Amino acid sequence: MSRRPGNPARRFGESGGIPFASSLHQKSRSSPFLSVGLLVVGALLLIGYSYSGSGLYNPPNCSSSGFVADRDAVSKVEGGLSCTLEAQTAIPVLKKAYGDAMRKVLHVGPDSCSVISKLYKEEDVEAWGVEPYEIEDADASCKTLMRKGIVRVADIKFPLPYREKSFNLVIVSDALDYLSPKYLNRTLPDLARVSIDGLVIFSGVPGQQRAKVAELSRFGKPAKLRSTSWWIRYFVQTGLEENESAIKKFEQAALKKSYKPSCQVFHLSAYH
Repeated sequence: MSRRPGNPARRFGESGGIPFASSLHQKSRSSPFLSVGLLVVGALLLIGYSYSGSGLYNPPNCSSSGFVADRDAVSKVEGGLSCTLEAQTAIPVLKKAYGDAMRKVLHVGPDSCSVISKLYKEEDVEAWGVEPYEIEDADASCKTLMRKGIVRVADIKFPLPYREKSFNLVIVSDALDYLSPKYLNRTLPDLARVSIDGLVIFSGVPGQQRAKVAELSRFGKPAKLRSTSWWIRYFVQTGLEENESAIKKFEQAALKKSYKPSCQVFHLSAYH
């Protein structure tokens, strides 16, 4: 999903060029040292603002942590609470619950670049991502992931560009809520097709999220937030079974880490 980070450097340019320019002009005769000092301060301010707005990418295998993915640093999906942000928060819990099934992960949903960057911080985890919508203003880290083919933009209403059982686990967030049952009938089985050990679906809770103008212009319609009972009936109709073992392990890990999901979390077994 697109993010439009602010550009402080542009704001400075639009306000009349270098800060303090008028002061320098007025005091240039009486105090040349003051003029030089003000120029230095202005330059430092410009540099500081430019770096604060830039995206950082920490490649997989790097020891330092350059990508911050917490609730304040990651943009939210238009329309309210982001289940993609929720998925990032749940990664340590998922790692504990699924163990070796987290070796090779596919994330499907908006802001997938942020999820992949967070997954790469976990040991022994390989990750790929699918963005369901065009990314208009991808930052430097996201562009790097896309250039390497780690993150792809693909319409999930059609078969994903991966072979059967390509990933141990498929994590989906903020994606299925925008699909009608007509397209869910195609997409959900295809997500199960590329998975070996199952699916984890993060879905919005009815009544917690509200559509905004930006959401309507982006997706054409607000998210269709369905109840837990609706989803369970739908999974049964689609031939997908809940993964009881994974549910118990996830609940136990969540209790130990004091993690309380803000979105609905479903654990499904893959097709065998």
